[in-house]
Amino acid sequence: MLKLLSLMSLLIVLFPLPAVAAASLTELETRWLQAGKPVIEYARGQGLPIDIIVQPQEAPGAVPLALGFDQGRCKLVLSLRGNAMAESVLQGVPPARQSVMIEAMTAHEIGHCQRYAQGDWHALPRGFVERGNAQRGQQQQQARELRETRREEGYADLVALAWMHARRPGQYREVLAWMRALRAGGAATGGTHATQAWLALAEGERAFDGSASLFEQAQVLWRMGLIGDK
Repeated sequence: MLKLLSLMSLLIVLFPLPAVAAASLTELETRWLQAGKPVIEYARGQGLPIDIIVQPQEAPGAVPLALGFDQGRCKLVLSLRGNAMAESVLQGVPPARQSVMIEAMTAHEIGHCQRYAQGDWHALPRGFVERGNAQRGQQQQQARELRETRREEGYADLVALAWMHARRPGQYREVLAWMRALRAGGAATGGTHATQAWLALAEGERAFDGSASLFEQAQVLWRMGLIGDK
């Protein structure tokens, strides 16, 4: 999730890919864009304001796929050039399965976009109240920001899993296991990406109800996870 984003040096690429823009893309960028295309098309069909952006300059150490917000629109940003993280995030995933994981990552970012577009960013659902905290001052603010970010990441993870459950049920377990491994290795318990409590709720055979929208399905499990979140 990208909180702050300067758009001045970025190249905007929209689906369908314009011929000139497509010619300037690398093979890796094209592969990531094509893998995420079904998710983008679904999200736009739901009315989400999404632009696709590819960084033309090298971006070592940047998150390969992230979401920014600018003037009321979601900016899905790819930073793949000269970025080893683009390969390391898929380390251990067979080449034939990597597109599925990229699709899941795209759906995760769409979850962020939906929360932003609905005006719910960092907001608790109706009926939930933030617990008091013994910390004071800057420590209290930092702890609150950490919780708010972790909750948004938990929701986005559930949107990605709801997408996989609906569109690629045969790969659902594989994606869930991959996401759990990422979260276990990339964030300590209580960190901004420590979404293990929500991922555990997605283990059940009937965790998602296909009769509801992806976002509604994610919301049900997200609220359950919020009960124990501190």
